[in-house]
Amino acid sequence: MTEPVIRPRTDEDLKNCVDALARVHRSDRYPVHWPADPGQWLTPRRMIGAWTAVDDSGVLGHMALTRPTEALAAAAGQPARSLVSVARLFVSHDARRRGVATRLLDTAAEVAGDRRARAVLEVESGAAAAIALYERAGWSLLSRSTADWTAADGRAAQMLLYIAPTAVGTTDRVMLHQASRTTDPEPPVERPT
Repeated sequence: MTEPVIRPRTDEDLKNCVDALARVHRSDRYPVHWPADPGQWLTPRRMIGAWTAVDDSGVLGHMALTRPTEALAAAAGQPARSLVSVARLFVSHDARRRGVATRLLDTAAEVAGDRRARAVLEVESGAAAAIALYERAGWSLLSRSTADWTAADGRAAQMLLYIAPTAVGTTDRVMLHQASRTTDPEPPVERPT
């Protein structure tokens, strides 16, 4: 098995992403209700971009980033322009415990940082393994709310809103790397006048 690679999703990836989502749905009931058009579901309205985790066996995981709704921004206590929302995040059962989900979350934080924003995500309170993963990855709980839908176990869904740790964007990482060089600057060259 090769090391998983996280890369932007291509049009050619979509069928394989749907197949991976079907396996996740069978094993984990995510999404709770199978969508009529799973390809469209993986491409939510307000999408900024989508990423896949792949190796030589195919698609291992998926994540989309969207512009947040005003309601989500209000729950986060931040302006919508300063946030990106993680959506359609999943990892195939056979790819778990390989760091794929953490790398997708890191990608979300990096992309958000590149946009001078923070990544947020909502999760249903019954998803204990996912919540543990987010907290191990350094994401912080911002708020709790009751959803207008029913969880798989029949109770009113309780939604938890998490925010990514502060991420340094790519441009900032390059500037920090350049600023951290320890070599002395070149002396000025004298030019004849």
